[in-house]
Amino acid sequence: MTDKFAIQAEGLKKIYGSGNTEVIAMQHASMHVAYGEIVALLGPSGAGKSTFLTAIGLINPPTIGRIKISGNLVLDGPQPMVDLKKFRRKHLGFVFQKSNLIPFLTARENVQIALEINGYSPKISHKRALELLNELGMKDRADNYPAMLSGGQQQRVAISRALANQPAVILADEPTAALDSHLGRKVMELFRDLSRKHGTAVIVVTHDQRALDVFDSIYEMEDGIINPKKHN
Repeated sequence: MTDKFAIQAEGLKKIYGSGNTEVIAMQHASMHVAYGEIVALLGPSGAGKSTFLTAIGLINPPTIGRIKISGNLVLDGPQPMVDLKKFRRKHLGFVFQKSNLIPFLTARENVQIALEINGYSPKISHKRALELLNELGMKDRADNYPAMLSGGQQQRVAISRALANQPAVILADEPTAALDSHLGRKVMELFRDLSRKHGTAVIVVTHDQRALDVFDSIYEMEDGIINPKKHN
């Protein structure tokens, strides 16, 4: 790693519509996240948190701003500097409020398919999927379908899938919203432990303030603007 930061987002702005219908969903949004750092992004509904996350996740790029990921200049203004889809698959992992597991695939197959899409052989993908599930305490559930798993177990499978391609960055949007406080904290602690072990930068958008001690840095977003809240 030649760069301290896995993510460098600077001056991001997102505009929807134009003229009288123009809406600024995000402005002056900047954040630097180091490898192995876990960050919380707080704020009320409509503050722009998901807009920011999908911007740096290269799903819904910003109108203005620069984004560097793993030392690569990915976006400079509206102009992509790389193939966003390929870059996203290789460098980014995503976890959402719902696990979004494929219902007709087992836990192992849900993780394995993420590897095969990126060109790994079925044999290597199978082995890697089992290793990840084992790391997250889910190896004994590898052959279970999502409907046979609890909400917390499904999220562990989703996190395994997000880690499959050894991303530099994991972006999590309200990953504990459907879980009780005990399971929610366990998931947050899991993100922290994984960020330390793998050197992965993790950004978690959350409304849950009961596990904020887990995070290295905390930011608040309001009216599309990000400000640091505190540092643990």
